[in-house]
Amino acid sequence: MKKSVLRIGSAVLALATGLAATHASAQDAQSATNEGETILVTAQKRSQELIEVPQSVTVVSGSTLEEQHADSFSDYLKLVPGLQLDQSRPGQGRLILRGVNTEGVASTIGIYMDETPFGSSSGLVNGAVLAADFDTFDLDRIEVLRGPQGTFYGASSLSGVLKFVTTEPSTSETVVRARAGVELTKGGAASGYGNLVVNVPISSIAAFRASGSYRSIGGFIDSVGAGGSDVEKNIDDSKSFGGRASLLVMPSDAIDLRFTAVLQNIDADAPSLAESDPETLEMLHGGYTQSQFIPGFSDLRYRVYNATGNFDLGFGTLTSSTSYGTQKQSLRTDYSFALSPLIEAITTEPNEFFQDQSTDSEKFTQELRLAGESTLVDWLAGLYYTDEDGLIEQDFIASTPGTTTPIAGLPTLGYALVESSYREAAAFANLTWHVSDRFDIDVGGRYSDNKQTAHQVTDGLLVGGFLDLPVFESKENVFTYSVAPRFELSDNASIYARVASGFRPGGPNVLAPNQPIDQATYDSDSLTNYELGLKAQTPDRKYGIEVAIFHIDWNDIQLLAERDGFNFNANGGGAKIDGLELTASAAPAANFNLSLNTAYTNARLSTDTLIGGLEGDRLPFTPKFSASLNGDYTVMVGNDVEAYFGGSLRYLSDQSASFDADYRAAHGEQRTIDAYAVIDLNAGITVDQFDIQLYVKNLTSSAGRTSTTGTDVFGGFPLFPDGAIGTGVIRPRTVGLSVRAEF
Repeated sequence: MKKSVLRIGSAVLALATGLAATHASAQDAQSATNEGETILVTAQKRSQELIEVPQSVTVVSGSTLEEQHADSFSDYLKLVPGLQLDQSRPGQGRLILRGVNTEGVASTIGIYMDETPFGSSSGLVNGAVLAADFDTFDLDRIEVLRGPQGTFYGASSLSGVLKFVTTEPSTSETVVRARAGVELTKGGAASGYGNLVVNVPISSIAAFRASGSYRSIGGFIDSVGAGGSDVEKNIDDSKSFGGRASLLVMPSDAIDLRFTAVLQNIDADAPSLAESDPETLEMLHGGYTQSQFIPGFSDLRYRVYNATGNFDLGFGTLTSSTSYGTQKQSLRTDYSFALSPLIEAITTEPNEFFQDQSTDSEKFTQELRLAGESTLVDWLAGLYYTDEDGLIEQDFIASTPGTTTPIAGLPTLGYALVESSYREAAAFANLTWHVSDRFDIDVGGRYSDNKQTAHQVTDGLLVGGFLDLPVFESKENVFTYSVAPRFELSDNASIYARVASGFRPGGPNVLAPNQPIDQATYDSDSLTNYELGLKAQTPDRKYGIEVAIFHIDWNDIQLLAERDGFNFNANGGGAKIDGLELTASAAPAANFNLSLNTAYTNARLSTDTLIGGLEGDRLPFTPKFSASLNGDYTVMVGNDVEAYFGGSLRYLSDQSASFDADYRAAHGEQRTIDAYAVIDLNAGITVDQFDIQLYVKNLTSSAGRTSTTGTDVFGGFPLFPDGAIGTGVIRPRTVGLSVRAEF
């Protein structure tokens, strides 16, 4: 029964102790399956046992992702301590790790697909709110590295790195695996999905692997009219489809080459926002509803291409990674309630009003690194170069009521174009000195040089007429470092300390009309993370624990500020974050596994900011306490037949919503999102190569909130009727049935 070792709990056990196979070499790649195996990670870009890595690392195995139907960020958050998500629709969300968040537009978490950094390092193409939500089917694992990773991963890994690691082609066997399923959501439309993966050995030195996925997600938010009357059901449906292909070639024992392509589309209609009371956050009109005048949408396109080669030189291994990635979004946002009356007053034309926005970024990256080891030191040195181009184009359109057809003859109402470039070159090195058999000191550093440009054009009645600004430029040199001593208490336990720094690049700015030209650039922000940790497991690896205590100083925080209704980047204020993360696992009996993931995060401003956050305010969307309990049990019920049962409970304490100066002035504190809990259950049966599973997500239909909007836009125009705000809500109870087969 090959599959019996891939049950949820086995993978969760590996997760809870940070144990999951992660190996850079094609010949050595393997997946963690059950307790008792030595598990490897590549957090420091070389293969190490987890207990040897002096930092906090969580790994979610591919089998866990599949068994728990964790297909996107919102599904596997419960498996990663300290990771949160601020999201309104699929593909349009902000990842938050260790509380590092003030809702700026540049990302604080580095996203990697294998060796490819994905998403922009610039603050001009919405990188923070377009965190790449790749489909997880047929992934080998997801790695989450907590704390700044500036030494190995460079810019924008301010709070950590999330890596999608694809499954390598295998030269040993032909594999065909398929999965299909349906889901029914309380009060919403039905969903369905299908996945297929094929692995084909070409010869003893080459193999090809390809996978494809399709998912149609039914909506559960209804559009309402005057007084909450029904207009249209389930307006927030979406679909995701794409695939991955990989070719592995090993022409000799000293060389392996891998070529990978990843393509994914995410097409979502209206955001999953419910109009809510701005004081209590209770949903209005009896439930999951919003006022929609013009259908909104977000169409995303991810493309990733990578060629990686490993060359054994005898004294060390040379790795070359060449990548090219693109991310494109077409976004339509309905502003009819906010601005249609103003446009009618200006033009005398009744209208609906919306904004079309196109975001396009492309990124070429080349990395070379050389790594070696000896009894005294392990060393790694590398060179990095990236070349990014970005574009955002916005058009404000007044249309004939009830349609999206622009009203003929109107002057340009609002148009904006920002073209940007980002170039970075860096050199980095890391050395681990084995002072004794049980004591190591790890030291790393990275020097980065980036140059950026931006060109802004605006036009229209709403933006003060035509404006073609000069090309703004910026240059910046940054040094980041890490120092981490580690002491082995025994063969199965170690303690470590780590001090590490990270940064997020500054750069050229976007300017509002009449904004001073001396605000044409903004600065980088930086943080320093101080951490103490313990990692321990029993010799048989059936019980494990990992604890990390940390303090973060965050300075010159990048903020999204507003002037005359227009947003721009600014620096201001600082924050301090104290926290504790704990994962524990247990396999008290055969085929019975438990894991606990907890995080305490006290993230607060240490100074006042420009955007309504004052000293002492909690940072947005970071609960002080979060925890998840996971478990499963597998039992043989006949020859070649096994049954399994699993479940999880996730709890998040109350958290602060987006900074809101008006709300704070009126209440003396920021708006608070209530605590909530989510229960997931599953049960299934496996017969030979077939598997059938019944599962329930959000058993109690908890209405937990994932985001909030403001009450107004563009400097004071109400966004929703009756002074409401929009709150992102998690999906109500969803019952699913899946069927899998492997040949």
